[in-house]
Amino acid sequence: MKNFFIFIFVVLFYSTVTASYILIPMDSDTQAEHLKAYGLTYWTLQKQLKVKWLLNYRGGSFLLPDTEEIKKECQLRGVSFELLSNSKTEEILKLIGSPSQNMEAVVLEKAPRIAVYSPKGNQPWDDAVTMVLTYAEIPYTIIYDEEVLSDQLVLFDWLHLHHEDFTGQYGKFYRAYRAAPWYIKNKKEAELMASNLAYNKVSDLKLDVSLKIRDYVVGGGFMFAMCSATDSFDIALSAEGIDICETMFDNDPSDPGYQGKINYDNTFAFKNFILERSPMVYEFSSIDMTSKRKINKETDYFTLMDYSAKWDPIPTMLIQNHTSLIKGFMGQTTAYERDQIKANVLVMGEQKTNGEARYIHGIKGKGFFTFYGGHDPEDYQHRVGDAKTELELHPNSPGYRLILNNVLFPAAKKKKQKT
Repeated sequence: MKNFFIFIFVVLFYSTVTASYILIPMDSDTQAEHLKAYGLTYWTLQKQLKVKWLLNYRGGSFLLPDTEEIKKECQLRGVSFELLSNSKTEEILKLIGSPSQNMEAVVLEKAPRIAVYSPKGNQPWDDAVTMVLTYAEIPYTIIYDEEVLSDQLVLFDWLHLHHEDFTGQYGKFYRAYRAAPWYIKNKKEAELMASNLAYNKVSDLKLDVSLKIRDYVVGGGFMFAMCSATDSFDIALSAEGIDICETMFDNDPSDPGYQGKINYDNTFAFKNFILERSPMVYEFSSIDMTSKRKINKETDYFTLMDYSAKWDPIPTMLIQNHTSLIKGFMGQTTAYERDQIKANVLVMGEQKTNGEARYIHGIKGKGFFTFYGGHDPEDYQHRVGDAKTELELHPNSPGYRLILNNVLFPAAKKKKQKT
């Protein structure tokens, strides 16, 4: 009988000290692989296991169930983790739930199906999103115009727009690269694609693609775009039925006085912008701040806004990081003019020196969109033909974390949004 009670005591004691949960810390001091931690979380969701995203707790940490398989996967990926008892977990969740704390625990329910809109062939530039998805080991599907026009977007929960020009002006690369083999090849391939899909012009094809993407978001999809895909998408929507392309792009002149015909009501994020008419200028419109900004590389940082985790969980999810100060980086579209952003769009990151917006988010119908200025968060001025960033050298990149926040965002259980 004595031995029986000793056995019961040992069992009870062991159950209180053994871990019941795994904490993936995301603060600056304890996580060796911030980027791979997102991939580990995604992998856990793929196993039909729920995860809690602890907003504003230690850099936006993740709470996972304690299984041997998950612990092994953490070790294989080099992701730092901590084992928590039931009592310690309850203590943390109680702290997070306190009205005095700007924290919240959001349940992640499923691994979102991810699509990347991108040409199938090699491009003379790299895409930050596909690089970080690959590094984090998060699976994605490449789609392009054929798939979008055949309504395959409904197969996906999250869509990224690759470095793209939706206006049919071939990235406004005409002045510098019109004689470059890659430019000539890309132009011919785009024209052939348009012809095969029964379009007379590339601009007409890209407009219909833009409208399909718009409908996907309005219907409840999640869209994330970077660099020139952000403003060129909105410009394409605003110019529906208007020829804004000069002769070297579509073999006929643009519409006279097209600026006065632009419909800003059609756009997601931007208003009152002036289009750049000259094909010799590497710029789409006045939305972008690249040529207007006077900031040194050494002082180029932008600040993430602060939101109430309990009342504004969506923007809070999208800004989770181990620092609120993010190193700046440039692109064809680097940042956005504040006075050309619609009033219902959130500015989640800004460069305070000149007030430019770097990271914005909004609701469109039943869906969401996020625009992120710049090309590569760890390459300040990435140029055509430059070598790609090796993320093994930047496993804790705050700039890349913002991308991955958006990847996990559709996994969260959300309340209904007003249109």
